Amino acid sequence: MTEIEVGLISVGLILVLIYSGLYIPVALGLVSFLGVWLLRGDIEVPIYLLSLAAADTIAEPTFAVVPLFALMGLLISEAGVGRDIYDVSNFIFRRLKGGLGIATVVANAIFASITGSSIASASVFTKVSIPEMKRFGYNPRFTVGVVAGSSVLGMLIPPSVMLILYAIITEQSVGHMFIAGVIPGILLSVAFGVAILTMATFFPKLVMDETAEPIEVVDKPSLNGLQILRMVLPILLLVGIVLGGIYTGWFTATEAGAAGAMGALIVAVFKKRLNLKGLWKVLIETGHITASILLLLIAASMYSRMLGIAGLPTIFSEWIQAQALGFAAIMVIYVVVLILMGTILDTVSIILIIVPLFLPILEPMGIHLVWFGIVTVIGAEIGLLTPPLGVSCFVIHSSLNDPDISLSDIFKGAFPFALIMLAVLILIILFPSLSLVFI
Repeated sequence: MTEIEVGLISVGLILVLIYSGLYIPVALGLVSFLGVWLLRGDIEVPIYLLSLAAADTIAEPTFAVVPLFALMGLLISEAGVGRDIYDVSNFIFRRLKGGLGIATVVANAIFASITGSSIASASVFTKVSIPEMKRFGYNPRFTVGVVAGSSVLGMLIPPSVMLILYAIITEQSVGHMFIAGVIPGILLSVAFGVAILTMATFFPKLVMDETAEPIEVVDKPSLNGLQILRMVLPILLLVGIVLGGIYTGWFTATEAGAAGAMGALIVAVFKKRLNLKGLWKVLIETGHITASILLLLIAASMYSRMLGIAGLPTIFSEWIQAQALGFAAIMVIYVVVLILMGTILDTVSIILIIVPLFLPILEPMGIHLVWFGIVTVIGAEIGLLTPPLGVSCFVIHSSLNDPDISLSDIFKGAFPFALIMLAVLILIILFPSLSLVFI
């Protein structure tokens, strides 16, 4: 069996194992270990490479950003900040058609700027905004679609865990990745808001449930300026500390994560929504998230080394070049592969598997790796909304626990938002300056 055959079989086997339900780091590590063993014929080589991958991957202080930002997001979620943001957004956009939907997008965007996690956003706003929208007569399919669509903002708006992972894999600056995600994140949020307003104006049946029984609603008292300030001030302070510190150069990304985690702890204690039991739960969950991400990175490092030994990236690059394809054609192929992979894999797996294959092809073309990271994250995000493995849709379904709303309803409701994401992705590919303007 030739090296290229081993490489191709290993990639296919990884996809089969992941799709069969095997834990992703185990699939990557196991197949990579066996692949190196077959390629070199000596079991000591994969053992050495595995130990080297573990040591090199997580020995850098940069990896401290992972638990710090995870801790910050969980503390903010535990403090109930998501509900405060939603209440303020709801009050501001209450007079617009589809106002609750726009409020959900805005609240998700703000919440994402603190948590950096689409899963956290999907979980929080499933419980906060869906009951409210249903109470006001919104179409159930639209309500879950809005939450699913806007939850992906957590992967793009800094501080994003996906941007951190991409920066680590490609040896880019985490701060530059954060800066590059700001304009695309705002652009995507605005596009979602405009789409909701358009649907509510011209296609009201898609937004409102005309068959719903009238429900007597007791409106919440209006919020005054002081109340709004009290509700949003913690968020503004945390955003200022984390992103402001990074952008001004006062903090490294790791230091900003530490400052943000401390700030989030102060906010949670000040709001009196965090007890010792809740703090212990947050710490345990932070440990689980950190361990799973670092294990995944170790396995991905082993996978990249196996691909290098097999020579697959070089051969793949030479094959693409032999086809005489231009930059535009290669980017079309890349985006299509990202979306197709998104139908069966989660975002992290997509980035770890696809980037090492396409990067050797695109780097000689003079692409900016920070821009390429934004394109990759947005393309992979679309997979969060596509069946059969749309992670955000599954999180919403499990958190909602409503027999009247099926998983199919969530996927159908999220479909328009996936199309909007694709349009924004094309726009960023055509105009790279949208992500590089501040770099």
